[in-house]
Amino acid sequence: MAMKLSTLFLSSGFGSLNGKVLDKPQFPYSSRCLLNASCKMRPRRLSSRHKRKHLKKASYEHLSVHANFNPNDDEESGTENVVEGVPILNQESLSSAVFNTSSAVQHDTEKETRKVDTEGLKKGVQLEDLIGMIKNAEKNILLLNQARVRTLKDLEKILAEKEELQREINGLEMRLAETDARIELAAQEKVHEELLEDQFEKLQTQLNFSSGTEQSNGGMHGNLNNVPIDSLTKELHLLRSENVILKNDIQTLKEELCNVKNADQHLEFLEKERSVLESSLKDLESKLSTSQEDGSELSSLNAECMDLRKRVEDLQVLLDKATEQADQAILVLQQNQELQEKVEKLEESLEEANVFKLSSEKFQQDNELMQQKIDLLEDRLQSSDEELQSYIKLYQESVKEFQDTLDTIKEASKKTAIDEPVNDMPLEFWSRLLLLIDGWLLEEKISSDDAKLLKEMTWKRDARIYDAYMACKEKNELEAVALFLNLTSSPKRSGLYVIHIAAEMAPVAKVGGLGDVITGLSKALQRRGHLVEIVLPKYDCMEYSRIKDLRLLDVVFESYFDGRLFKNKIWVGTVEGLPVYFIEPHHPDKFFWRAQYYGEHDDFKRFSYFSRAALELLLRAGKRPDIIHCHDWQTAFIAPLYWDLYYPKGLNSARICFTCHNFEYQGTAPASDLASCGLDVDQLNRQDRLQDNSSHERINPVKGAVVFSNIVTTVSPTYAQEVRRAEGGHGLHGTLNFHSKKFFGILNGIDTDVWNPTTDSFIKVQYNANDLQGKAENKDAIRRHLGLSSNVRKPLVGCITRLVPQKGIHLIRYAIYRTLEMGGQFVLLGSSPVPHIQREFEDIANHFQSHDQIRLVLTYDESLSHWIYAGSDMLIIPSIFEPCGLTQMIAMRYGCIPIVRKTGGLNDSVFDVDDETIPTELRNGYAFLTPDEQGLNNALERAFSHYLNNPGSWQQLVQKVMDVDFSWETSAAQYEELYSKSVARARAVAAGRA
Repeated sequence: MAMKLSTLFLSSGFGSLNGKVLDKPQFPYSSRCLLNASCKMRPRRLSSRHKRKHLKKASYEHLSVHANFNPNDDEESGTENVVEGVPILNQESLSSAVFNTSSAVQHDTEKETRKVDTEGLKKGVQLEDLIGMIKNAEKNILLLNQARVRTLKDLEKILAEKEELQREINGLEMRLAETDARIELAAQEKVHEELLEDQFEKLQTQLNFSSGTEQSNGGMHGNLNNVPIDSLTKELHLLRSENVILKNDIQTLKEELCNVKNADQHLEFLEKERSVLESSLKDLESKLSTSQEDGSELSSLNAECMDLRKRVEDLQVLLDKATEQADQAILVLQQNQELQEKVEKLEESLEEANVFKLSSEKFQQDNELMQQKIDLLEDRLQSSDEELQSYIKLYQESVKEFQDTLDTIKEASKKTAIDEPVNDMPLEFWSRLLLLIDGWLLEEKISSDDAKLLKEMTWKRDARIYDAYMACKEKNELEAVALFLNLTSSPKRSGLYVIHIAAEMAPVAKVGGLGDVITGLSKALQRRGHLVEIVLPKYDCMEYSRIKDLRLLDVVFESYFDGRLFKNKIWVGTVEGLPVYFIEPHHPDKFFWRAQYYGEHDDFKRFSYFSRAALELLLRAGKRPDIIHCHDWQTAFIAPLYWDLYYPKGLNSARICFTCHNFEYQGTAPASDLASCGLDVDQLNRQDRLQDNSSHERINPVKGAVVFSNIVTTVSPTYAQEVRRAEGGHGLHGTLNFHSKKFFGILNGIDTDVWNPTTDSFIKVQYNANDLQGKAENKDAIRRHLGLSSNVRKPLVGCITRLVPQKGIHLIRYAIYRTLEMGGQFVLLGSSPVPHIQREFEDIANHFQSHDQIRLVLTYDESLSHWIYAGSDMLIIPSIFEPCGLTQMIAMRYGCIPIVRKTGGLNDSVFDVDDETIPTELRNGYAFLTPDEQGLNNALERAFSHYLNNPGSWQQLVQKVMDVDFSWETSAAQYEELYSKSVARARAVAAGRA
């Protein structure tokens, strides 16, 4: 592909999908890469429309990024568009406005020059980026100079037009003066005309009185009278016509004067625009000079960089030599160890020979005695052989009869075996069978099609594959493979195929609640008929005793990291009945051989390596999951890796689900670190992708997973609302709000098989809601175990937590002393990774070391936690924020009433017994809102009053909370619905393309 899929994956906001222009902008946030709307340059009319289009095209070419597909098609909106089955991604960095040409050029130039100022250099802007910025600034200045030249030409043309108009104005003024003179002359002539008319009337009157005069005199008088009248009439008509012409000329002159005034105004406007352009050009020239000065500094930095590179190369050569010497030393050490083993074996053989020599004489005596006994036994054996033959004959007859009966039963069972699944085998059996089939596939003993067929039969718990497995127990592996390949029928698959990729899994690799979620959710989905598999790192500190059938596959696959390929081993085993793959990297840094799960300086590299190796395993094994579910920042890399690198390689059947269990931990790192796992830093370190919202030089894996995943969840509905606000989102609230249509809060559950007071092997006495005597006995047992007094009426308050600020350290401290004041007992189990907090609670523990009412155990003890749940009357959880919390659910399961702050999952699972707005059947504990001593004190006092003053009602409350269902079934059903909808949409899109 010509472009990385991370580029193809996102839309620019100005493009189109399927030939349709987007109706509205896809990016609500403006970016610094957009044009500045406050630019003072005013649009002007260029000499041609072609020039304006050319400049706009130049401006937009580096604003738009075209894409082929996008992962947000699961956001159910009316304008949903999908290409290649992947929805449109985040477009936060673009704007819907279309800006004019001059503003575009000026803003791009200002943007590029801003990026190369000295302060930007101090913040670590890369050398290549700065050089590119300077080049872009020079290009933009060249475009602005060209625009300025065209503007000056237009101004010269306008000035010429102005001079021509001035000449026309002068001519019109002269014509106006002539017209005025003619008008004045016409007025005089009009006066003269009126005088002539008066004379004419007088003459006419005289003619009327001289009607009796002689004919000759009359004829002469008529001729004398007609001559001046005709001439005057003609002159009058001439003056009138000239008057009309003059009026028309005056009107034309007025129109031309208006045009001249408009031209003057337009000229003034152009002169102002020219001054603005000149001032802008001066600013740009000053900035360019600054950029050139910075460029000189870059040259020195470039020289230093080249020097550093040379030093790194020299160090690499030394490292390679040291590595070779280390390999030789290891080889010599191995040889020495082999020689040492041989020496030890020889010494053992020598000791045995000495012992044998000493005992040879005694052996001779014993041999003679044994010979006598053998003779006696031979006699007895001969007599018993005859008896045994008779018994053998009877046995053979019985076996034959049994075989005939067995054949009859088998024939009858075969008729129904195909249609009836085997449901009486544990889930662990089917998980072990799935791992066996996958192992054969990875070891290339069966084809991917055969493996798919056999796994689907296992999934359906087909009786035929059960019979094949039972029949091949005594066969070698080749015979077993052949027996399995004889199964040809293929039942229809009915469930989803889900693969969890995570850093934890209880009980083998557990640090916090994440491990419980992986195991509990996977078991619940498996019970609902779905195929679930888990991929984990192979830590050296795992609880290997909790892994069944752990074995190393005879296969090694390679994965990319830091520019080269590294080999990985694959181990398989079952945990809690679930099939699990463990990846063991052959990397010189021994990523997961550190004796701890987290807290290493290179955690970012460790888990980005694991994420890519996990996807490589799925690709190599030919797996076609419906859902790949990744968890927290440690495997958040899965989402961009999947779409950017593995979707094009053919691992394209899955939708990506990402669950963040705590948004406080986001795993940010310098952007350059992302390149180690093969992702394109330039394409992904952008505001609408993995760039951290608080620091543009760092990338944020959690943000990347939110952007690139089809489904995003967190661990409770209330927490999902809290993280969408600025005070709770830890910088990601804007991103989560933008992707709100694919973001859901699903309350976690607990594993009710592990946390069950009726079967719990850790506690002193098992009990249930109908028999609470066992809880009282457990309370006495924990008191004796911790050295507390056994006053029956004193309530026992427990606290099981990590001592970190999130958990409300100041409120836990207050609860210890306040419980003592109110006449109760207090037990704390937990430790802190923060040294000063650990020391503070160690001081409190030492203070109460010999006290008979308070006990602090500052470590983690799995068995003691079960005791505290079973023996405590109340459990306090005063968290400042709590994404979900499992301790309140476990406490209620054991009849321990929770006292919690109303936040996150605590608010979704604990409802105050005194809150009348809550239905009575849902009230199950005590809650307070404000995270201060007053709020906690109020809840504690109400709980103590209830316990001491109304024991009957307290017992009813204990029984009620023990019956609340906090199992994973409800949560698993919600995840199942999200999975199914996402997969259905993807299949519908694929069908539409077909």
